[in-house]
Amino acid sequence: MKNTILLMCLLITSVLYAQEYPLSVKLPQGHPRYLTNSNGKAETKKLIKKEPWAQEVFEKLKQRTDQYADRGPEWLTSRLQMYWKTHATEVYIKGEYYDHAGGEKAPVPTVMYTGARSHGTNYVRPKLDELKPYQEDVRGMYLVNGMLEGKPYEWVNISKTGNIIQSINVEILGIARDAAFLWWITEEKKYAELATSVFDTYMTGIYYRNVPEDLNHGHQQTLVGMSSFEVIHEGALDALVPLYDYLKVNKPDKMDIYAAAFKKWADNIIDNGVPHNNWNLIQARFIMNIGLILEDDNQYTDRKGREYYIDYVLNQSSIRQWSLSELADYGFDKNTGIWAECPGYSCGVVADYADFVNLFDRNLNMDLTKHIPVIPKAIAATPQYLFPNRMIVGFGDTHPGKLRTDFFERMISNAQKYGKKEQEKQFTSMLKLFNPSFARSSADKKNVRVAVTSFFGDKPLIIDDKISVGKIDDYVTPTFYAPNVSWFVQRNGMHPRHSLMISLNASKGNHMHANGISMELYGKGLPLGPDAGIGLTLYSGQDYLEYYSQFPAHNTVCVDGISAYPVMKSNHAFKLLNCYPQAGKKVAYQPVSYSDMLFREPESQADQNRLMSIVTTSETTGYYVDIFRSKKIEGGDRMHDYFYHNMGQVMNLTAVDGTDLNLQPTEELAFAGANLYTYSYLFDKKSALTDKDIRTVFTIRMSDKDDISMNMWMKGEKERKVFTALSPMTEGLSRTPDMPYHIKEQPTLTFVARQEGEAWNRPFVAVYEPSSVKEPGNIVSVTFPEVQSEEKGSHIGICINQKDGRVDHILSSDNRSDICRLGQMSASASYALWGEKEGKDCMAFLGGGTFLQTPQIMIKSVIPVNVLLESKQGKWCYTASNNCTIIIKGKEFQVEASSDLSEIK
Repeated sequence: MKNTILLMCLLITSVLYAQEYPLSVKLPQGHPRYLTNSNGKAETKKLIKKEPWAQEVFEKLKQRTDQYADRGPEWLTSRLQMYWKTHATEVYIKGEYYDHAGGEKAPVPTVMYTGARSHGTNYVRPKLDELKPYQEDVRGMYLVNGMLEGKPYEWVNISKTGNIIQSINVEILGIARDAAFLWWITEEKKYAELATSVFDTYMTGIYYRNVPEDLNHGHQQTLVGMSSFEVIHEGALDALVPLYDYLKVNKPDKMDIYAAAFKKWADNIIDNGVPHNNWNLIQARFIMNIGLILEDDNQYTDRKGREYYIDYVLNQSSIRQWSLSELADYGFDKNTGIWAECPGYSCGVVADYADFVNLFDRNLNMDLTKHIPVIPKAIAATPQYLFPNRMIVGFGDTHPGKLRTDFFERMISNAQKYGKKEQEKQFTSMLKLFNPSFARSSADKKNVRVAVTSFFGDKPLIIDDKISVGKIDDYVTPTFYAPNVSWFVQRNGMHPRHSLMISLNASKGNHMHANGISMELYGKGLPLGPDAGIGLTLYSGQDYLEYYSQFPAHNTVCVDGISAYPVMKSNHAFKLLNCYPQAGKKVAYQPVSYSDMLFREPESQADQNRLMSIVTTSETTGYYVDIFRSKKIEGGDRMHDYFYHNMGQVMNLTAVDGTDLNLQPTEELAFAGANLYTYSYLFDKKSALTDKDIRTVFTIRMSDKDDISMNMWMKGEKERKVFTALSPMTEGLSRTPDMPYHIKEQPTLTFVARQEGEAWNRPFVAVYEPSSVKEPGNIVSVTFPEVQSEEKGSHIGICINQKDGRVDHILSSDNRSDICRLGQMSASASYALWGEKEGKDCMAFLGGGTFLQTPQIMIKSVIPVNVLLESKQGKWCYTASNNCTIIIKGKEFQVEASSDLSEIK
């Protein structure tokens, strides 16, 4: 409904707003003017007669409404949840729960307030036919307890009913709205009577009832709406606004009351809410809707009419309601286009802005993108959220899904209107790629939603057949960094089955979790190492507060069992120290990528350094390197816990040589011992104290028998304990279609490595390789040889033997000025890799360093650089972030900086 609700909003904007939006639009008079205008009736009738889908929607709408209209208007009105007896004018809440109602008795029944901010409840929402008329009882509501055997009815306090009351009222108001539309089209009296009765009862009840008061005097007072605990969930307005529009002629004596009620509602939305995130746009929608149906300012003694309220959306910024441009300046990164919230919410905000562009185009003949130029950039950046399987990443309060494409349509329309050929080409190619089934005309409409708004949708978008389908690699980059959400991506391609990708995030922006430097790993078509999700009852649930939003629910390291900081709006970013390739650079996918980042964990005052790499070993195989260092700044480290969660049903942990570690049941991972509550959510725990290198295999049993595995090798350390465990199901993937098993029914496979004392000089070092039965991995063995260095520090060596005979030697140091030696390899670098096969060097990579030497190669630089040297068909090619010296078999080359592979001559 959102698009059509906004469709007419800007029609009423006038030259009064010329300071920021130079407009010259004549304000339309008369009604309706919300979803359509006075000419709309004839057009709608013609549509219903001409289009089969419209006729079908109309008939179904009529059938659905008749079952209530034929009973007389009072039947439906009497099922409204109202204070039928007490006529309460005041509602009192305690935080996120209803407490009681009271105050002076109004002359008419008033609107009952809903039970809680969260929709979660043990009780079943009754159908309308199950409700008794004019029901109000001091005992609360008489409901079915869905959690008890036999599902008995019982009286329940309003505070325990979630959003049942609001849901019932919104459904009834929706029926009344449909009746108003049917009266407008058919002029049948029964529809007018039904709509008028419901609307008058509800709106008069709102007029006499005040904004709820929080007895806790807390934050909730700044969020409450007239019908909902959140001003962004005032769904009743979606029905009431068009009701007012259609029925204005039926109750002329009540128009002042209705207008005052609407203005009270709009004022409360302006006064409450949140200005710095997606809330602001949702609030703006409601305010504009109300402004649309009101009369001009000069028609009211308080001078608060439609100009007043639309001005608030377009130009004014109060403490909890910002203008469109101020919000854009605050939330969008002008360099990347990324919005400062988690992906799920970000895509919604981008779509909202695209809708505003469409409205300006259609109704004001004004190109909003000229005033807010970041909008097209933000829309073009959304594919960066995608894993190779075209599902968005899952950090923060996100439910991963396919990328929405409606904002591409908006940009195409905008380009067509103003003759922007390049923009049209760009977004048409994107639309064809991400929505191949896009329908070109209304004749192609199928399964149209049975709703009034279906008759007033946008005109069919005709796209240019000559514009070719885009390629996914045109819209993503091998690495991508969005500092305003502290998010970093590494990819070695976008092949759904064979490519690898890392998504790393800290906690900056809105709807973020406490997770330190958290990672998601992709492989064989799935996010094998996923983010846990948001929780069964979203961010109001106990599972969210104690588990899903906390460190141990993520693939990260928790210090001393206490790592934590505020979730939701968070300000804890990592510092990107270095990366290769350059972030956001349009270059070819590289055989090696890496990122190096530092994070200050505030609760334990610990420094954490995570270095991650993707190494491609063939067209279908590759592996991840994860080196996680962690230590408290002032010492006194109790322990550091490395958490890794993987999809699947089977987990097998052994020593790297396959011998049994004799894992024993334990209750050590728990709140007991002064740890976070989150630890107690882990169950079926087993552990072993060992300094051996270990291997863990996580397996997804596939229906086609091509089981998918994530293979993990981890370096052993003294005072190291390893655990297998189960944790709550990966709720973030529970809504994702085509999962290989029932996500909600399968606890998440969880590995924990606990390092007693510090974990900086004894970091967590792991290698991950995805594989399947039909596509086995390429790694034969992983060892962790000792590194020689004259300086003390965190020096790590890894040796990876592969089936094709290639051996990768990896060095990493926390001090890139130290010369570290690993067999025949030496380096001064944060990260260095030497690949050799059959006694010949085939690859050398110097990451954030000044020196790398192998038997045949030497790379030197005055300043730290990133250099890739690769043998391709007998020739050596390189990339370099700065000028440097490369020596191959004694021959010296002075090479210049190059971001693309260049042949050494």
